[in-house]
Amino acid sequence: MVQATTLPRNEAGIAAAIDTLKARFGDQLQTGQAIREQHGHTTTWITNQAPDAVVFPTSAAEVSEIVKTCAEHGVPVIPFGTGTSLEGHVNAPAGGICIDMMKMDKIRAVHPEDLDVVVQPGVTREQLNTYLRDQGLFFPIDPGANASLGGMAATRASGTNAVRYGTMKDNVLALEAVMADGGVIRTAQRARKSSAGYDMTRLLVGSEGTLGLITELTLRLQGIPEAIRSARCAFNSVDDACRAVMMTIQYGIPVARIELLDALSVRAANAYSGLNLPEVPLLLLEFHGSDAGVVEQTDMFASIAEEFGGFDIAATSTAEERSKLWQARHDMYWACLQLRPGAKGISTDVCVPISRLAECVSAARAKAEDMGLLAPMVGHVGDGNFHALLLIDMDSAEERAKADTYVGWLNELAISMEGTCTGEHGIGQGKRPYLTQELGDTTRYMAAIKAALDPENILNPGKILEM
Repeated sequence: MVQATTLPRNEAGIAAAIDTLKARFGDQLQTGQAIREQHGHTTTWITNQAPDAVVFPTSAAEVSEIVKTCAEHGVPVIPFGTGTSLEGHVNAPAGGICIDMMKMDKIRAVHPEDLDVVVQPGVTREQLNTYLRDQGLFFPIDPGANASLGGMAATRASGTNAVRYGTMKDNVLALEAVMADGGVIRTAQRARKSSAGYDMTRLLVGSEGTLGLITELTLRLQGIPEAIRSARCAFNSVDDACRAVMMTIQYGIPVARIELLDALSVRAANAYSGLNLPEVPLLLLEFHGSDAGVVEQTDMFASIAEEFGGFDIAATSTAEERSKLWQARHDMYWACLQLRPGAKGISTDVCVPISRLAECVSAARAKAEDMGLLAPMVGHVGDGNFHALLLIDMDSAEERAKADTYVGWLNELAISMEGTCTGEHGIGQGKRPYLTQELGDTTRYMAAIKAALDPENILNPGKILEM
């Protein structure tokens, strides 16, 4: 297991802050060991570093009070959404106060004529889309997990629809946030574009709680398409599948989703989700548009796929069949764990230019096999992003060392291909060593921004930067 860095603790300040906050918030503040450990845990192999207390605010004003108290005593503040992050984002390496946004779960306003919505950070993507469905609208960013929208913005989340609809940075119009001194700011209005000053919205999106705590979001919405059609296509190799993806994107076919599953992943999906897919590399696709348009797009893709040996092409517009297929994709983490019961799943996350995708995926597969690692692979390959899930016996020092070596090798490979060590999971604690390798001296200017906005380093310390 990765040993997360421990930072110096301010014991007196933490004790004083907890006393003050307990007097103010009563049962909204909890210090039980189980709840603290729950808020230091994520689906990761990084060691759990629990906060000293967890507070459940209900408004931006209460978040501001908490942060002001922590700032007064020099105590770290760690924001928490639903705990689905993968790189140790919610750990508390210096102790401190975790602010759980779960009770800030109100949908403030929907503006259907403007295609936007205002929500609190604890609203989850499934909650929002259920609320919007009767209005013919939806929010397209879909990372798989039912994550909170505040957490999705903080980590610049992406997911299966990114190839058509972009990532969180493309879909957040404005934010309300509490800064390190407890001040509450709004980064923009609801207008679709602005040239007014620095782009504080996109500075905070992806900052992982290190620059400010998101307390409200204004998000772009989309109309539910007239027609949705899903398709699948089998290939003899991952390389053939990736090349078909490249050609599909280059031809400008407006796919909404295009996902890769390798043979191991398909085997896992069949067993876990009761499917009967051919256990070879597979592409899953979705097309949005008119009834005629989605059929045309499917046919265009099929022609391309056949050039690369694609076979067993099947398509459906039936909602039940589509839902079953995509639910199986979203359950892939849990399905793959069944390939090796008792193993821990360690998810990698790299992204490369589309032109290097086939090369990178093939190299990743060969490296895993050479090292004797069981590593099913899936990916949002329409934008060059893929994941290898290493299934590791955490009681084996040898396997842990192999996994660590593989993760480092893959990050470095992606960077060498002009890609990134993280397409969507973020840096957190787990990928800090690779940020400087990827961005070089740029990290010095990131550190300057952090120091200017959070001079006492109380906002989610130990994440992103080596400080």
